[in-house]
Amino acid sequence: MKPSSLLAITLTLFSGSVLAASGTIYKSASCGCCEDWVSHMKDNGFSLKVENSDNLYPIKKKLGLTPELASCHTAVIDGYVFEGHIPASDIQTFLQNEPKDLDGLAVPGMPLGSPGMEFDNRKQAYQVIGFSKDGKTQVFSQHN
Repeated sequence: MKPSSLLAITLTLFSGSVLAASGTIYKSASCGCCEDWVSHMKDNGFSLKVENSDNLYPIKKKLGLTPELASCHTAVIDGYVFEGHIPASDIQTFLQNEPKDLDGLAVPGMPLGSPGMEFDNRKQAYQVIGFSKDGKTQVFSQHN
């Protein structure tokens, strides 16, 4: 078999496992932007079970999220925590690389133009922050 064919097969198999990632999203039942983010994730191959809650604070606290990282919804996918309107492509990259020093990603707040927060083609620049449960953070990606 040609090396290029072997590489193509390997990449296809590997990306398929990322696309098959599944998890749970914790959100408010009345939040439309959270539903839009769930649709974005499903459109990108993720399988998410939706758990509605009237009080997300205990869930966020248990998962190690600080108030500075908070947004409107929290997902746990393949054992990692994903807070807010993170693009599916960033989560796929994270899961492909599984950084040993990070417990998850967050998009604090609700920036316009992020997945689920689309409005009239208006966009705000925002960062996706990688975090660990011991409080360390780092910029994972930048979206302009």
